[in-house]
Amino acid sequence: MSATPAAADELIVLGKIFSVHGVRGEVKVYSFTDPLDNVLDYPRWTLTRDGEVKQVEVAGGRVQGKFLVVKLKGLDDRDVARTYAGFEIRVPESELPELEEDEFYWHQLEGLSVINQDGQLLGKVDHLLETGANDVMVVKPCTGSLDDRERLLPYTEQCVQAIDLDAGEMRVDWDADF
Repeated sequence: MSATPAAADELIVLGKIFSVHGVRGEVKVYSFTDPLDNVLDYPRWTLTRDGEVKQVEVAGGRVQGKFLVVKLKGLDDRDVARTYAGFEIRVPESELPELEEDEFYWHQLEGLSVINQDGQLLGKVDHLLETGANDVMVVKPCTGSLDDRERLLPYTEQCVQAIDLDAGEMRVDWDADF
């Protein structure tokens, strides 16, 4: 485990360590990837928590229900592993797989201004939720918004008309009254 991680501002959160597993220093991980075990494709993780940063290497892992059990190299003690709870798992954005045209990672959508078909600013994408049927964008009001309402918009082809990352905008077909 190294103390010299990559710059934290270019790192993308892919999961979070939440507990220990067993007595051999394994940790339990909530993975934000789909499928869950995709986070194991990254052999080195940068862990961050409250300004603390650690660089670790993954020795192995497995899916266990709705979370992962992960073995980190050099971490063999349950009590030490317990101190890793609460760390976010980050990897450099440059290591993420390239997407097809018109495909986006959630972190790319967060912060975009959401403008409806009438040119009204509904707010900015705060975060996204996975609901099973389709992903949902949580759009929160911002300076210049039509009103002060938080909106939940489906991330579907029917709703999302265009995304311009360079302009920081998303155009949607959405009635302002909803």
